[in-house]
Amino acid sequence: MFSPLLRPAAALLLASAILSPLPAPLLAQDAPHPKALEQAGVPKGTLTQMPPWESTVFAGTTRDWWVYVPAQYRPDKPAALMVFQDGHDYIKPQGNWRAPVVFDNLIAAGLMPVTLAVFINPGHAKDLPPAKSPWQSSNRSFEYDSLGDRYAQFLLNEILPELEKTYRLSNDPKDRALCGASSGGACAFTAAWERPESFGKVLSTIGSFTNLRGAHHYPAWIRKTERKPIRVYLEDSSGDVDNAYGNWPLANQQMAAALRYMGYDARLDFAEGYGHNSKHGGPLFPEALQWLWRTEDFKPAQETPDPKKPLGGDMPLQRLLIEGEPWRLVADNLVFTDGPCSDAAGNFYFSDLKAPAIFKVSPEGAVSKIRELGASGLKFGPDQRLYACQPAEKRVVAIPLDNGPVEVLASDVQPNDLAVSHRGHVYFTETGKKQVSWIDATTRQLRAADVGITGPNGITLSPDQTTLAVSDYKGQHVWVFRVEPDGSLSAKAPYMTLRTELDNSDPRPAQRDPVFKTASGGDGMTCDLQGRYYVASKVGIQVFDPTGRLCGVVSRPQPQKPLTSCALSGPGLQYLYATQGDKVFRRKVQADACLPHLGPAPGSGR
Repeated sequence: MFSPLLRPAAALLLASAILSPLPAPLLAQDAPHPKALEQAGVPKGTLTQMPPWESTVFAGTTRDWWVYVPAQYRPDKPAALMVFQDGHDYIKPQGNWRAPVVFDNLIAAGLMPVTLAVFINPGHAKDLPPAKSPWQSSNRSFEYDSLGDRYAQFLLNEILPELEKTYRLSNDPKDRALCGASSGGACAFTAAWERPESFGKVLSTIGSFTNLRGAHHYPAWIRKTERKPIRVYLEDSSGDVDNAYGNWPLANQQMAAALRYMGYDARLDFAEGYGHNSKHGGPLFPEALQWLWRTEDFKPAQETPDPKKPLGGDMPLQRLLIEGEPWRLVADNLVFTDGPCSDAAGNFYFSDLKAPAIFKVSPEGAVSKIRELGASGLKFGPDQRLYACQPAEKRVVAIPLDNGPVEVLASDVQPNDLAVSHRGHVYFTETGKKQVSWIDATTRQLRAADVGITGPNGITLSPDQTTLAVSDYKGQHVWVFRVEPDGSLSAKAPYMTLRTELDNSDPRPAQRDPVFKTASGGDGMTCDLQGRYYVASKVGIQVFDPTGRLCGVVSRPQPQKPLTSCALSGPGLQYLYATQGDKVFRRKVQADACLPHLGPAPGSGR
């Protein structure tokens, strides 16, 4: 996708794996593309300036905006949508973009779908004198360069609902694109990155993926985050900006390399010369739109590292996730799911705390209720009983699967989640007490094993049972301990650092650098036989290698809803399960779970 083609006249490097390059003489003169010129017989859409928009997401600001409606639009069929940041620049009749004319020509030729366009300017504070130009709008850098989903919320909660009062728009993210240049290009990518379920296409030219307000993080994040369903077009040139905030040409090449590494449907057009302007991107615009809106499905090359070559010890997400295997719904119409775990036969178990009930899911996906008990943590012990935390009853119990009596192991406690060793030692978190507690299941001896983690929550044992890991819901780390022969814990250390959400609680922070929340939401955990740790968190399931390095973040099944926990189960322990609110999901992965004390599967003869 990134193979270059040299244009002798200006030493232009143009990625041409999919599209034919523009004619060299045309680009050499920086003349408009033929599709940017009005053509006889082509139906013309309408461009309407809307009343100034006063935002609530960006309180105290106002902005100009325009709506383009193609001549082919019909109210009985949902139209595609493209939103342009710095909209004033794209509608200039003699500018480098001439977007309404390009849309007219491409739609008429069937080279892009019937697409409405919103051209929107950055906000400007109402209590300030008018800006000399839209480029100098007071809120531009804050809106465009900031990370997080605030701008996406502005579009989804304000602009699109207003548009939908008059026009019928498609809800398919493949039919929704975002476009911008410079900071507007970074803004377009950020909105799609945060809300890929709403926006599936990005066109960014001379994008500011530098440290203006944090966009320099993206190349690293892209490499350590499950690929999102976004198609991305990038453009830049060697003459772009190089200043205290970063080097724009290098930043865009870093973005392209990261997207390529993770198998995105992405393209970079890069040229020698030019500068921080639209003299290169403008003539490429019609071809970029054709590439962005093409109908062929993209199939990324499957990354299958040779297991005999561990890539220097790295354990990237490509070693875990299977191409084309999405999250699939297992159970719904529940209330609050938690406590996922597995037995040796590959049956999966979870609890609905509010029912209350414990459910079993067969490897084939059949769901059945096995006990009318609620639990926030479930694990099988060496005696093949289910050990459970029951926070409402303030107790830890052992539950036989034959409907026998429940044995109370500890009472008057505040249990959240637990882990059970092959020796019958039970470790459980008491989040409110900032404590990890220990029970000997045989003698019922109870004691505090550790005190001091801000919000101890998820808990799991390493494959060899020598390490106990505990997630901190209110902090940024997963803490690990050495498990001593008597069950006591030692060598406490903040071994893994969890990625946290951006903190956008301040409506207008004074600092330019992004602010991240201190609470990760680290919740339920599991471990596999490769020594990887899986931690449910606010940003997704975070996977760490045995050295404590982040392998990557697996997306949440429902992007806007929190996770409670995760577990590995199924035949060969091939499924990663996630409990998320009123639903349970699973997906096929390439991992073996850490379940050393489950014993043989029934009927195995061992």
